[in-house]
Amino acid sequence: MTTRKTKAKPRKGLKKPMPGTTLIQRLRTWFWRIVLGGLGLIVGATILYAIVNPPTTPYMYSESGRVGGVAYEFVAMENIAPVMARSAVAAEDANFCLHWGLDVNAIRDRIERGGNGGASTISQQVVKNVFLWHGRSWARKAAEALWTPLTEIIWTKTRILELYLNVAEFDEGVFGVQAAARHYFGVDAANLSAVQAARLAAILPSPKTRSASRPSNATRSRSAAILDGAATIRVDGRAACFNGE
Repeated sequence: MTTRKTKAKPRKGLKKPMPGTTLIQRLRTWFWRIVLGGLGLIVGATILYAIVNPPTTPYMYSESGRVGGVAYEFVAMENIAPVMARSAVAAEDANFCLHWGLDVNAIRDRIERGGNGGASTISQQVVKNVFLWHGRSWARKAAEALWTPLTEIIWTKTRILELYLNVAEFDEGVFGVQAAARHYFGVDAANLSAVQAARLAAILPSPKTRSASRPSNATRSRSAAILDGAATIRVDGRAACFNGE
């Protein structure tokens, strides 16, 4: 007696996966792994630099290769003349103590004037100088805008300004206020006078074309305005969030 083989009927409700579904799922999984991994690196690097001083920066590294080395020596905030900190804030971001990294009012004013620049805060400049690359691009500006609030959460205002003063470019191959003070005036950053501090702050927007020791008339005029601004923010409390005495 022979038995007849019958084909098993497929269960109702079970569908075969569409061609390419597995590949799409894998790509989606890897995409989120990359995104989460990138976020983890960003947060980790930000936490690290809250306590560790950067040995170099991407821009500093590229300039070192271009000019054959750079002058750079990190100094703690307590070893920087308070008037230098006030001068930098007065020159670059007078409302530094009042915003959370992005100065919305300054951005709005720039848009209304139809300008393309001039609204970057010290916090944004630190993110660019420490972590990102120089040059104008929407990708960099987007990364800078997203990364800046994170630094404001993790770092103190004093730490932000300390990093800014230490990695800012003051001349070709001269980075940080300590190297700049010695380069231009032959003194340590702790011993900068109010006039010297104002002149260093005055050259920050264009350090390769301006000189603190041989200032042009325009630089002298800007220095005088910064000198007044540094005194003003000391009196009105806008230096209260950092070591501005």
